[in-house]
Amino acid sequence: MRYQYVVILKKDSERATDVLSVLLCLFSALNFLYIQTRARQVNYLLSGVALVILLGLVMNLVASRRRNTTVRYRYWLLIAAVGWIGMTSMPWMAAFFFLLAFLEYQTKRPLEIGFDRDRIVINSLVKKRFAWEDFNNVVLRDGLLTLDFRNNKLLQKEVADDDDEDDADEEEFNMYCRERLASADRNSQPIPRTPQTGTHP
Repeated sequence: MRYQYVVILKKDSERATDVLSVLLCLFSALNFLYIQTRARQVNYLLSGVALVILLGLVMNLVASRRRNTTVRYRYWLLIAAVGWIGMTSMPWMAAFFFLLAFLEYQTKRPLEIGFDRDRIVINSLVKKRFAWEDFNNVVLRDGLLTLDFRNNKLLQKEVADDDDEDDADEEEFNMYCRERLASADRNSQPIPRTPQTGTHP
């Protein structure tokens, strides 16, 4: 569905997820190599998995030095999960790596809020839909989006930097929100009943 406006919010948890992903991938690769030193014969597949993970971490480290580059770790986490499943005595560890790969994808996915004539949709893991009647105010000011709910809930998030020149400015967006809120307020007000005149038989 296309929205009149889409606001992309800044993510706060990417760095913590990256650090955790690096540590777990490194732990897996070193553990796989350690298993090789204890084994009676060389398992080339397990060694290959460890080397692929280490190579992936180096590639991500180089890529992270570049500006405006989003680094992904889910592929290396999935490879580590495969290593834990078939090549170690602790296959249950794979479930943790599969879960982390899924969560890494979610934390890197842009959090978007779509604004349309009749609703506001927050594109989180589970989409949340709200009517304009649910809000007292919606405003974007100095890169900070504020959603003031009628149930006294307040959501304030920093907007991600966007270099697109065709983006609408804050004043245009705020004017649109004021119009939708005013329209929703008018529609939610009860229609006054006109008194009946005349005589009844």
